[in-house]
Amino acid sequence: MTEIVYRQYVGESDLPHIMALVQSELSEPYVIYTYRYFLHQWPQLAFLAIPAGSAEPIGVIVCKQSMHKHVSNRGYIAMLSVNKAWRKRGVASTLVRSSVEVMKRHGVDEVVLETEYDNSAALSLYESLGFIREKRLYRFYLNGKDAFRLVLSIPPSSEQDSDEDMSPGRFPMRTPSRSHRVAAYSDDEG
Repeated sequence: MTEIVYRQYVGESDLPHIMALVQSELSEPYVIYTYRYFLHQWPQLAFLAIPAGSAEPIGVIVCKQSMHKHVSNRGYIAMLSVNKAWRKRGVASTLVRSSVEVMKRHGVDEVVLETEYDNSAALSLYESLGFIREKRLYRFYLNGKDAFRLVLSIPPSSEQDSDEDMSPGRFPMRTPSRSHRVAAYSDDEG
């Protein structure tokens, strides 16, 4: 079995390979600006899978990470594509794990994505990695197909809760939980 090397996105020279893989395997069309939006702002969250001895990637993942509604640090898997001839070898799961690990180091609370409601292979993959179906999005894609939004909740780790690791380039401490203790109501003014 051929060894597969996984590496992060390195720059514009990777872009034609990423675009070719995504365009050949995903139903949603993307313009070059969409790729650049993700790759220029979050290059550390894009990974390629390349067979040893080859220059041609056979798998790619493109993601982002940002604050969602000023409450949670959310990761988003925008694109995941693996060449059909290379499927069922753990390529997709390794790509997802690689991106999620980087997101965890930057304090992510949850990771979300959308996939076509009838894409059983994608649903199986993500569910095997701990994602759950949050909701069905009707006529979500340009082709009129519905999607499922999937969510992976990331539990806080002791590393993320410590004040010690605030090196440059790291996100600030994890945001507070969504539940807050509220003092009991009283009309006493004293």
